[in-house]
Amino acid sequence: MKKIISIIACAGLLLNSACKKFIDVNHDPNNPTDVQEALILAPAELAISHSLYGGYAAVLSLHYTQAVALNQTLPNDGTYFLVNSQMDGDWGNLYTTCLNNLRILNDKAEKNGNYNYSAIAKILSAFCLGTGTDLWGDMPYSKAFQGASEFTPTYDPQEDIYKDIQALLDNAIADIGKNAANLPGSDDYIYGGDMGKWQRFAYTLKARYYMHLIKAPSYSASAQADLALAALQNGMQSNDDDFKFGYPGTAGNENPWNQTFLPGSTLVLSSYVVDSLKARNDPRLTIMVSPATTPDSAYGPYHGRQIGTQDIGSLESYSIPGPFYSAAGAYNYIVNYSEALFLNAEATLIKSGANAAQPVYQDAIKSHMQKLGVSDANISAYLSSRGILTDSNALRRIIEEKSIADFLSIENYTDWRRTGFPLLNPVPNALLPSIPRRFLYPEVEIISNPQPQQSAKLTDRLWWDAQ
Repeated sequence: MKKIISIIACAGLLLNSACKKFIDVNHDPNNPTDVQEALILAPAELAISHSLYGGYAAVLSLHYTQAVALNQTLPNDGTYFLVNSQMDGDWGNLYTTCLNNLRILNDKAEKNGNYNYSAIAKILSAFCLGTGTDLWGDMPYSKAFQGASEFTPTYDPQEDIYKDIQALLDNAIADIGKNAANLPGSDDYIYGGDMGKWQRFAYTLKARYYMHLIKAPSYSASAQADLALAALQNGMQSNDDDFKFGYPGTAGNENPWNQTFLPGSTLVLSSYVVDSLKARNDPRLTIMVSPATTPDSAYGPYHGRQIGTQDIGSLESYSIPGPFYSAAGAYNYIVNYSEALFLNAEATLIKSGANAAQPVYQDAIKSHMQKLGVSDANISAYLSSRGILTDSNALRRIIEEKSIADFLSIENYTDWRRTGFPLLNPVPNALLPSIPRRFLYPEVEIISNPQPQQSAKLTDRLWWDAQ
């Protein structure tokens, strides 16, 4: 794999050339205004993995789902301290580095008849839009990316964004069937140009975004489940279909979680996550969680920090994610096959009840454990200990287990808001009476493109997050 630092430099070139038509009237021969599709795809994939799904917004979502804790004085992210300017970088990465460059990639690929590239651009655009709208709600899209003709684009309602997501995915699937030639290769760091996997990923995303709307106004949980189940028939089929980004692990080319949880970092795993795994005798504990460097005799080697506490403890006494997720050369698992199975289990529960959902739910747990290398005997023992799904416990069990399989994923924040599971309470010393249900709009956007939606508070609900 090429050096990650080289891809970041390439991303900068693309950013400069993308903005050039808006702000630079001089010709700079060192900054190309037209590059091949392959040179756009690689940095876009990196930005999605490294910044969008491994950056500050991702970490903030982990605070709200109580997966991580800061060993710092209060207030901090974990007690719901947030100001608008903290969102500037993630918003800029979403729009400028990701969506804008993906728009360039799509337009160029369509013009050149390279429909596999345009398909990937549409799939990644749908994914980025979905990530953004699930954090901020209404967003500029239909009037965005129009250059000097539209410097202050109005925000599209979230319902319209969701329709755009499904249209992008449908059009991407159609593009895949147009041309078997001009396949991506080493420039595609996700699937290596395997368009069958890209298609299965697109269908899985369709199912994800259908299920997000199970309690949206004027939407039926049953109808959304039907749509999701139909999409999943063509979705991910095994762990080999995982949507993941691999890192070489050399200096400057590390997995983002490796950098986030570096020894000496003040971010550690929370007691909520670690104690939950310990309480269930989950065999994944020793794989997902690293033992503390200097264990506290009162807690043992696996010990998370309690969120919201005033004291500052020794970093060496707390656990961080295990090497499977946080080694320098580990994969960043962005969307995995286990999620597809959990979506199937949840949709099956809605349509056919707990008994029908039981085998799918167990297959979902099994798929994640197998990926982590858990033995068959330990898998069987754990599945037996979790018991049988009933009408009263099924949704809770499905989402609890899904949150483990989606370890370090923003998706857990969306699942908590739309289902109420896992069960979470506001942390001690919180600045707000309830857990935040959205992100603040960035200060740079409020200044440059003032819109009425920007008055939203952390505790306001998104459109699909109905009571």
